[in-house]
Amino acid sequence: MKIAVAALVAVLAFAVASSADAKGCIKGAIVGGVAGHYAGHHGALGAAAGCLYGRHRAHEQDKQQEQQSQANGQGKI
Repeated sequence: MKIAVAALVAVLAFAVASSADAKGCIKGAIVGGVAGHYAGHHGALGAAAGCLYGRHRAHEQDKQQEQQSQANGQGKI
């Protein structure tokens, strides 16, 4: 349990340090850490996987919003 908490704190600290890449990471790390802990005491592995998935999901949502704004004529200037 102590290792899982320490790993989660480390992931969160890393996410805060690199805020440009942290979008979606914190939420994913928390959910993944809890799920990993309950699925066999693999909280650190779950937190890392959750962070990666959260970043991927946030990137996909940003890309989709950009495409929608360009389709509506509201592209970046």
